[in-house]
Amino acid sequence: MSETDEVTPDSPAEESPEPTALFGGDSGRLPLEARRVLVQLLIGPSLDGRCHGHLWPALLQHRDLVRSRLNDLCLDLVLDADRQVAFVRQADTGDLEAPILLRRAPLTFLESALLLFLRGQLADAELRGERAVVSLEEMMAHMQLYERQLNTDPAGFERRARAAIEKVKKNSLIGAIRNSEGRFEISPTLGLLFSAEQVAWLSQVYARLRAAKQDGPS
Repeated sequence: MSETDEVTPDSPAEESPEPTALFGGDSGRLPLEARRVLVQLLIGPSLDGRCHGHLWPALLQHRDLVRSRLNDLCLDLVLDADRQVAFVRQADTGDLEAPILLRRAPLTFLESALLLFLRGQLADAELRGERAVVSLEEMMAHMQLYERQLNTDPAGFERRARAAIEKVKKNSLIGAIRNSEGRFEISPTLGLLFSAEQVAWLSQVYARLRAAKQDGPS
């Protein structure tokens, strides 16, 4: 079963250890490996067990301490043990005027379309028990479906489409496959970023846009 960002009642929080001084004046209580985990999560965009094999066991060992330190910053730890991915998100503090540490830039139209496509490809691959792999041509072809909605010239559209792919790569949501030019593996992290409700709603919106393109004048 996947672990979410909730601590189960029958899994008591790990007690904070005695201070472990790593440098002069250090009053921190986390051991070095837990601090490395915390830094990676804050740097982001995620901690992936496949890419950060040396950090993943430390995260599992010290998850309650790491979660506690993040909570001090009004942040939540999202962890999926099955997918071996974890990342940090701003805590939902309701009406509380809590400090905001994470700043998110809004997605462009094409970035949203690309992420929705990749999320669907990931879900299909997980159902088959396979790695989620996508090609550059497949991503470009999918975004091409929305070219008319952007009301731009072909060269401008290609620039925007390639910029969307570069942003997804920069955020480690896809990674180039070695010795396989133009092919990428989709990170399992993407499966945690969109809820089922968000995926369903976005799918309906973009399906209507595709239909409008097909029905419109050529």
